[in-house]
Amino acid sequence: MARDFGSSATKQYFTSRIKKAAKSLEAKGYEVITVDTGDEAAQKVLDLVPEGGSVGFGGSVTTRQLDLIETLEKKGHRVFDHWKAGLSKEEVTAVRRGQLTSDVFVLSVNALTLDGEIVNIDGTGNRVAASIYGPKRVVFVVGAQKIVDDLDGAFYRAKFVAAPINSTRLNLKTPCAYTGECNDCDSPGRICNVTVVFDRKPTGTPMTVILVGEELGY
Repeated sequence: MARDFGSSATKQYFTSRIKKAAKSLEAKGYEVITVDTGDEAAQKVLDLVPEGGSVGFGGSVTTRQLDLIETLEKKGHRVFDHWKAGLSKEEVTAVRRGQLTSDVFVLSVNALTLDGEIVNIDGTGNRVAASIYGPKRVVFVVGAQKIVDDLDGAFYRAKFVAAPINSTRLNLKTPCAYTGECNDCDSPGRICNVTVVFDRKPTGTPMTVILVGEELGY
């Protein structure tokens, strides 16, 4: 009889890396929650939002996959989502400013190292700004495929995996959208303008990292 090595082997691989990354993150001051699925991750995020609290969302496919925005709005929470359709440039700016002082700010990462270093690269900078200081709590939701060995791997993943895919998704006319790799371009649509590395949890702001045992986002 044939044996299925696929899903079980992948799960074991993800689980071992999540355990190592979680231990490193906890040593660096983060609250860490590990779950198996995106549905479980969504519930953990909802549990962290105080009654009546406002919630900001960074530019993140991961968090949109969890349907958190719709759920929170139905519960009556004020949601700061600059991806909402129909917003003018002025309204987008206002929403981004609202994210900076939200009760909870939710985002993902471009990469997370096994040593607990978080790497995010932004075009505008609102996502990384709100993740560092301003909101009363910051929540990172991280799909297992985003865990890499070290910072070299993190920078590579951000520029050669996440950036080209996101540029294509946004229909940007950047070289990486066509070549699939970073060309360190001067394109007006460049989305790699600000790079932030969290060596440890910043002082003061409670931060939770939810590690998910399946692939989410880019």
